[in-house]
Order: sequence, then structure tokens, then C-alpha cells
Amino acid sequence: MACCCLALGAILLGGAMLFVLARRYLSSRGTKPPKLPETWWTPGTESSVNNDVRPYKVTFAAEVIKDLKYRLKHTRQLTPPLKDVAWNYGTNTDALRKLLDHWENNYNFEEREKYINQYPHFQTNIQGLDIHFVHVKPSNAEGKRVLPLLLVHGWPGSIMEFYKIIPLLTSPRPEHDFVFEVVVPSLPGFGFSSAATIPDLSAMQVSVIFKNLMLRLGHDKYYVQGGDWGSTVIHTMSCLYPQYVLGMHSNLCLVFNKWALLKIALGFLPSLPWAKKKKGSGSFLGESGYYHIQATKPDTVGVGLNDSPAGLAAYIIEKFSTGTNPSYKNRADGGFLEKFTYDELIDNLMIYWVSNSITTAVRIYAAMYTKTNRPLSSILESTPIKVPSTCAQFPYEIMTHSPDVLRQRFVNLLRVTKMPRGGHFAALEEPELLADDVWISVNEMEKWNKEHRETVISEQEENKRDS
Repeated sequence: MACCCLALGAILLGGAMLFVLARRYLSSRGTKPPKLPETWWTPGTESSVNNDVRPYKVTFAAEVIKDLKYRLKHTRQLTPPLKDVAWNYGTNTDALRKLLDHWENNYNFEEREKYINQYPHFQTNIQGLDIHFVHVKPSNAEGKRVLPLLLVHGWPGSIMEFYKIIPLLTSPRPEHDFVFEVVVPSLPGFGFSSAATIPDLSAMQVSVIFKNLMLRLGHDKYYVQGGDWGSTVIHTMSCLYPQYVLGMHSNLCLVFNKWALLKIALGFLPSLPWAKKKKGSGSFLGESGYYHIQATKPDTVGVGLNDSPAGLAAYIIEKFSTGTNPSYKNRADGGFLEKFTYDELIDNLMIYWVSNSITTAVRIYAAMYTKTNRPLSSILESTPIKVPSTCAQFPYEIMTHSPDVLRQRFVNLLRVTKMPRGGHFAALEEPELLADDVWISVNEMEKWNKEHRETVISEQEENKRDS
């Protein structure tokens, strides 16, 4: 019996030592941030660029509307869905037909154009790209400090995701001594931001562009917020530019360093006695087919989506169904009208359609996996983010991590909020919940910065000297 106990003790001790060594090997704490180049994304235009910040107006030109309505009217007969399949095979064409009918016959193009232009729009050239953005300052700061806040969207969203949250952030609140000034850019290749003419412009390189955008606007200290690809952008900005980023609020905080991936992988192995079944793991695989094709053949899928408004709508609104709540795929109506109106969904479609940008938008997926960017992504994912960070976790988000896992990357994690409802498109679905969390989070980050910000800056300066 004693021998068995000694043997068991030796096995446990050896296992513990292996665990400690593996954790030390896989830890990201010692990784230093890389330096990304200031690439010129449209070679040959260097001498002809105007760096001014220019007013911009979104226009639904008459000829574009005429062509769009013709295409909608002459959409080929949609294939009926299988009996009782709901949205399990993708977009249900019975539900799609109703949206297309609204787009053709009830969507008021003139009114929606005015709605989109209700906030000030601008363009300025950054690194060879005309970057489009909405810039809204508080109409009455009431003597409060004005804090710049960069809001970054993802795919298949657009600047329209933030339209309901903008007034909630730019209107003063009596309990806070600050108010926000928001900058909402269109990602390069999305909407009215021009696209690169050379490869490798991923969300990581967008961080450089948006850093330069904020500097162009006179902001060298600001907060950042985003989800989907926007989260990748702001995570990278927070990692590389802590001298500018005061704090980060993300509604898609993810950790993919080696240690976190190992823990996640163990959770997907039900045969192991310590593994927990990952809720929704099967559905994640079932909902990610688009990711693979966009990461490998974006230009192929872009042709059909760019040519057919019905195809574009089917491809995008499916994400606003299952991305809002995965159980909606079991409803014949797709459930998207629970959180959105037809007009809101079509506003987002119009951004892609009018700008002819769906192909260049989906290239952001392929750009992450180029020969240049694959190793860079691994380095960035393993580099700790030291600015104060907060994470909002909505229950129907595609993936979430525990605070313990999140701290592997976000080392100064101040707050993780479990939201009572909502999914992937948080700013459009639940603007009040998200806005409230941004206010509370920034208040906490402001307090943290008063005590600790100099430490973050000094560590960055030390890294610069070492490199």
C-alpha cells in the first residue's frame, strides 16, 4: 500500500512539474510587441495624396437606386426551403422574400439617406487610403472633460452598427465628470473607405491606420471599443500603442496564445476526466463555413454577392439571425426582427451595395492568413496587453473565455461584465446595455490610470530600448 502511495505521489509530482514547465514555456508574459511598418497601401499614389480632412456625404444616386430596384424586381425565383427546416440550411427564402419586398417597395431611400447622414461624415487619406469616418462631438459638454473614443465595427457590419449608441455616449451623464467624443471609421475596403491594392492589409495593419487617423484628428490620448474584427483592431492598438490608448473596452475579448489554446483544446476533449463540455462547440463549427471560404477565396464569393442584391441580403442577414441568437435558426422567420427592423438591416446592406465593397471587405479574412501575417498574428496573440481592459460578454456571442483565461492576455483586466441578453452585434442589438458598460468601464479605467499609467508607459519605453 505504501509503495502504491509513493508511486502515485511520484506520478502526481511529475505531472505537476510537467504542468509548471509547460505553463512557463507557453506563457506570454515575456513576449515583446512587434513593430508594424507604416505601409503605403496604394503604391504609385504617394505624390498625389491630399492629407486634409474633408467633409463627406453618403449619397444614394438615382441611377444606383434604379439599377438596384431593377435587380430586386427581376430576382430569379427563389428555391423554396425544405419542410420544417427553418434556417438550419441557411437563409430561409420565405423570410428572405419579405425582406427583399420591403427593400424594393417600402424602403424609403431618401429618408434613409438622411438618416445615415444625420451625423457628420468625413474622409482623409491615411497611408494611401481614403478613410471614411463619422465624427460626433457632444453638443453640450456641460463643463465636463471630453474623452475621445474610437468605435470599430466588423464584418458583416458597418458604421451603422453604432448609430443607436452614438447619442448614448455623446450626451453627458450627471454621475460622470466626462463625456465622449466618438470617432467611427469604416474599415479599409468597407463602405466608403478605399481598399488596398496590394495584399497583407489585415485587421492588425488597420491598427496602424486608425492610430494615424486619431493622430490626424489631434487625439494622442483616447479610449477604444469594438467587436468582431473591430476587437482585433483595438486589441492590436492597445498592445502596440499604449502611449496613445488610455484603455480598451471590447465585446469580443478572445485569447489565442499557446497556453489558452491548450486549455481550450482540453475542454473540447470529452474523453479526458477533467475536461468540461464546451457549450455550443458543435454549433461553432456549423456556423463558421463562411470564415473558411472568405479566408481562402474571398474574390470568388464576392462576385455573386456584388452582382445580386438578393444574394448579398441572403448572405448577410443570415449572420444577423444566428449571430443574434443561435436558436433563431430553428424559427422559420429567423428571429432577426426581434432586435432589428427591416430598415436597419437594409441600411447596413446599402453601405455594401452602394459602395460596391463586399469583395474588398471579405478580403480582411484572407489577409490574416498570408505568409507575412500568420507569424505576426501568433506573436501579437502572445504579447500581453497592458493598458487597462474591460470585457463585455453577451450570452449569445460566438465565443467567450473565463476571466482567468482572459488575464493571460489582458494583464490589467479591470472588469468582465456578463450581460443579461444580446449577441454578436451588441451595439445595434443592445445599445443601452453596451453604452452603460462603456461608461462604467471608462470610469474605472480613468481611476486606474491615475495610479498606474506611468508604469505602462515606462514599460513600453523599456521595451523600445531593449529592441
